[in-house]
Parts: sequence; C-alpha cells; structure tokens
Amino acid sequence: MKKIAILGSTGSIGTQTLEVVENQGDIEVTALAAGSNIRLLEEQIRKFRPKIVCVFEEEKAKELKESVRDLTVRVVSGMEGLIEAAVEETSEIVVTAVVGMIGIRPTIAAMEAGKDIALANKETLVTAGHIIMPLAKKMGVRILPVDSEHSAIFQCLNGENKGSVHKILLTASGGPFRGKTREELKNVKVEDALNHPNWAMGRKITIDSSTMVNKGLEVMEAKWLFGVQMDQVQVVIQPKSIIHSMVEFEDGAVMAQMGTPDMKLPIQYALYYPERRYLKGDRLDFWSIGQINFEKPDLVNFPGLKLAYEAGCAGGTLPTVFNAANEKAVAKFLNREITYLTITDMIEGAMNGHTVKENPTVEEILDAEAAAYEYIESRW
Repeated sequence: MKKIAILGSTGSIGTQTLEVVENQGDIEVTALAAGSNIRLLEEQIRKFRPKIVCVFEEEKAKELKESVRDLTVRVVSGMEGLIEAAVEETSEIVVTAVVGMIGIRPTIAAMEAGKDIALANKETLVTAGHIIMPLAKKMGVRILPVDSEHSAIFQCLNGENKGSVHKILLTASGGPFRGKTREELKNVKVEDALNHPNWAMGRKITIDSSTMVNKGLEVMEAKWLFGVQMDQVQVVIQPKSIIHSMVEFEDGAVMAQMGTPDMKLPIQYALYYPERRYLKGDRLDFWSIGQINFEKPDLVNFPGLKLAYEAGCAGGTLPTVFNAANEKAVAKFLNREITYLTITDMIEGAMNGHTVKENPTVEEILDAEAAAYEYIESRW
C-alpha cells in the first residue's frame, strides 16, 4: 500500500485526489489537512481513517475533535499542526493542495523528512523556488507536478535530456473572457468570472484563470520546476484545453501532451509515477474535434500575465508581492468589495511600491507577503 498525506483535502484538488484513492484501492491516507470545512473533513476521516488530521482554525479543530471522539484519529491545528500532518512518519508522498503561501513551511518540512511532493500549491515555487529546488536535490526527494500544464511538460520530458529544451509552450484556455476588451470587462460580476468554460476548479484559481494571473504564476512555477529562464516559457492560448502543454527541443521537435480536461489524470500520474494506471472517463475523439486553434495571449486587456513576467524576471521578493497582492485582491473581489479590473490594478500598485530583496529567506518572503497585504488594505 502506498501511503500519502493530503494537505488541502477539502478543496478541489484534495477531493479529486481522494477520488483517485478510492478508485485505485491501494493507497492508504495517513494524514489530512483542511482550513475550516470540518463537515466534509469529518466525512473524509470516517471514510479514509487517517492517523492525524489538521484543521488550521483552532476553534474548528476543537469542534471536529469532539465530532470524531469515537475514532482514534489525532486532531491538531494551526501551522504547527499543518507541519505535523506534512511529516507524518509513515507517509511517502505529500500532496500539497493548500491555497496560498501557507504551503511553504509544511512543504519544506515534508521534504526535510524525506517525503516526495505531489505539488499542487504553485505559490510554494513562485515565491520560494530558490529554496525549494536546491532542497529537493539535497534531500534526494522528487517534486511531482499536479497542475495539468506542468504535469504535461513533465510527461513530455520523460526520458529526454532536459538540457536540450529550447522552449516550453505553456497552454491556456483564455478563460471565460477571451477576446474581451477592458471596456467590456468593466462590469464583470463574480458569477461571470467563476464560469470557466473547460475546468472545474476552486473559486480563487478560477478567478485567477479569468484574469490570466494563474497562467503568470504557472510561468514562474515552470521556470523553477524545469530549470529554464522566464523567456523560455511561451504562453499559447488553446481554447479547447485539449493540448495541456508542449516542449520544443533544440532540434525543432515539439512534443505535446493531450487529453480531456480532467484533473484526476495529473493527480494519478503524480501519485503513481512512473507507472500509468487505468483512469475511467472520457477519451479524446479526434474525428469529432476536427481542429485545434491557437492564439497569442492578450497582454493589453489581461495585464496580469505581463506583470507576472516582470515579477519573474526581477525575482527576489517581487514574485511574492505579485502573488500576495493577487490573493488579497481576489478575496476582495469575491467579497464584492472591488471591481474586476481593480484586481490587476492592485497587483501593479503593490509591485511598483516594492523594493526587491534578492535571495530572500522564508521569513523575508513572509515579510514581503505581509507588506503587500498592508499596502492593499491601506489603499483599497
């Protein structure tokens, strides 16, 4: 039995990971962690019987502990508890599916404990890639990407010499507002932005997809995962989400990974790599597809991607500011406190007001996050 821990078990990636676990039948879940959704978490505990469970909110953890007092599971809370779940001694792989920079410390702790990482928390590499990648090498652990695009690149590189990569072609659907102008985006409502044409994702990442900020985060993540420069990652709009990403090699050959838009595929691939297992679901029908179209990304009406390239090229603490300002802005938009276009205005303002610190420590990364939050709160 393969043993795994799942951080963020009640979110979109976490619940789909548990679907994979249930379908395959030869994985033991040793630890679970969630933010505050203790009703769903209790259902997961009773079904999968983990040894330890973390609820980040302390009061919710107390409530859950009472609800599962008939079981032997240990309930912990806060960052200390999240780290305990990440380093549970019997787990082999930790699925990091928490949202935001909260994932940095438990990811580092898990790696230091010798765990492989099935990475779905892109903020960890975006803000701390200069710490994470050398640590993985030092500890001899694997970082297995769960994002569909990065999993696609990982699959294209399987068996290839990574030094022969010329360019990574990172695909994007363009989101629900592809082709819209800023004038047309002025009155976008929360419900509009949550209506993604292809993928079923969590609320925050769905908003990020609509602004193209998510693709910008993925560009920065790809830089660290695959050891390339920012200008070697080219974003290509592919509206049907059939090609999940491509790699162009030095000899001009291009390899693409294709499939239906189903996150369980990259999740399962990460958990069982290098083995491929049967996965039920739809298959591509190329006779029905007919053709696949490509477009350039629109950096004028969707400046989030342009700002991401600027942050990634500058490095240091600027990617942290980009990410943190976006987190705060999206939360405000979801709470209907700001307009849709204000999201990228906030990001740009926070970046312009920041003095970059090179090679930051984890503490300096978290300080930059706090400063970005303070900037946003003081001006909006």
